[in-house]
Amino acid sequence: MFSRSRMVLGLVLLAALFALAAPLKDAIAAQQSATPAPAVATTPNPAEVAAASPEAVRLLRLMDTDKNGKISHAEYIAFMEAEFQRLDVNHDGELDLKELEKSQFAVTHHGGTRR
Repeated sequence: MFSRSRMVLGLVLLAALFALAAPLKDAIAAQQSATPAPAVATTPNPAEVAAASPEAVRLLRLMDTDKNGKISHAEYIAFMEAEFQRLDVNHDGELDLKELEKSQFAVTHHGGTRR
């Protein structure tokens, strides 16, 4: 059994937690309301789409989750992570040749030096 002093101490700590939770909740709400609105969805310039390869347009549409017409680093990494997980059918954290053969990636070499 708990002693009376431990029970009182527990109640005091519980009250302190509730007292601290309210300002924290208000601070989080204020921060969320101060967060800028997401960018307005845009589509790429039609001339750019016409000049781009169909593969590039397809990748843009697949990866551009915020629909701003560009692929951010975070969008690219999220897409590649999902693709890795999709290909890793045995879930061993590695892609073997059998799994890579199921990939639809095309490897191209542009020659010259890498940028």
